[in-house]
Amino acid sequence: MANTRTAEILVGAFMATGFVALFFLAMEVSNLSSASDGNGYAVVARFDNVGSLKERSPVSIAGVRIGQVEKIRFDQNSFQALVTLRIEQRFNRIPSDTFANIYTAGLLGEQYIGLDPGGSPDYLTDGDQIEHTQSALVLERMIGQFLFSKAEEGTK
Repeated sequence: MANTRTAEILVGAFMATGFVALFFLAMEVSNLSSASDGNGYAVVARFDNVGSLKERSPVSIAGVRIGQVEKIRFDQNSFQALVTLRIEQRFNRIPSDTFANIYTAGLLGEQYIGLDPGGSPDYLTDGDQIEHTQSALVLERMIGQFLFSKAEEGTK
């Protein structure tokens, strides 16, 4: 009887540990574990097309995560997406002529912003705007352009 009780307690503890591990895995995958606490500084970038970029998507330089997308809005005057990036304060020496590109990571197609530093001696500060951006590549548009170019070649 005591042997059965001990086995039941061990199985219960193992199951509880598994559920806790699944919870933390789900938090990490959904980027909720690194939700911004308001620390760092915010910069804005304008894009013609953000694709499927989402709030809390990573912002990285050279593959190192330095922040996250804080907010995505639509500017009705310029018809562009305004993306606010929250960058951790310890990364405060990013040149002001940095390029912001929207990339796709992995097979699942999660999009993130990759920053390519420029060479300016001035650094980005809170409230600055990144002037040089490259929008997301939309696969459907690329396929359409390819098919259109092949159709034009066939008519010549």
